[in-house]
Amino acid sequence: MEHGHDDVSRPRTLVIIPTYDEARTLPVTLDRLRTAVPWVDALVVDDGSPDGTGQIAEDLAQDDPAVHVMHRTGKQGLGTAYVAGFLWALERGYDVVVEMDADGSHKPEQLPLILEALDDGEPGPSLVIGSRWVRGGAVENWPRHREVLSRGGNTYTRLCLGIPVRDATAGFRAYRASALRAIPLTEVASQGYCFQVDMAWRVVRTGGAVREVPITFVERTEGHSKMSRDIVVEALWRVTVWGARHRSQQLRDALRAVTRR
Repeated sequence: MEHGHDDVSRPRTLVIIPTYDEARTLPVTLDRLRTAVPWVDALVVDDGSPDGTGQIAEDLAQDDPAVHVMHRTGKQGLGTAYVAGFLWALERGYDVVVEMDADGSHKPEQLPLILEALDDGEPGPSLVIGSRWVRGGAVENWPRHREVLSRGGNTYTRLCLGIPVRDATAGFRAYRASALRAIPLTEVASQGYCFQVDMAWRVVRTGGAVREVPITFVERTEGHSKMSRDIVVEALWRVTVWGARHRSQQLRDALRAVTRR
């Protein structure tokens, strides 16, 4: 379906798929995506994958005008890949921008639920997160320690930052373009899970509403997980620093309000 614009009443939607060594999973993921939501466009952001993912993406794009490819040199990280994709989408006038993994952990068949929630009247949410930790959400093939780490990290994030989100680290999500325009994207330096928390918190701080819809997250069966101890430590450290700043600012504001009386 050409360029994903078969229905003018639908918001122009771009799905950003960052890749690094996803040669085996990318073709399946794109095929499922184009079947589940044939009217969206896709942008593969490849960080110079040594396994040839970038060339595979190019071949797929040759056959499908709704698939686009951005090549970056070397492994620069998830956060910068998404920021590059966001800027690409905004330059080209997309209305909705989606984050999705290439490894099959995010089911493209669940994307319509996320997009439906984003398009739910005006003003509606600025960000919809496909959430594992709301009622109806689930994970498959996850060891117990990963679940404990994720649930605990998200609870800690909610308490530190005061954001009303149960799965702030989730990477399957859709933003309104207007929400991304309200954020100074070139200043977003965080990576990994931390990037997802950072973006959700920035949406909240710029006055946007966040909604969560339940999804089933499937642990990848091909390749290797990109999660590492360093990513977890970075996320906890940054959230702690942000939380301390946030709470001290709240305290200063409260003291100012009292002294004005």
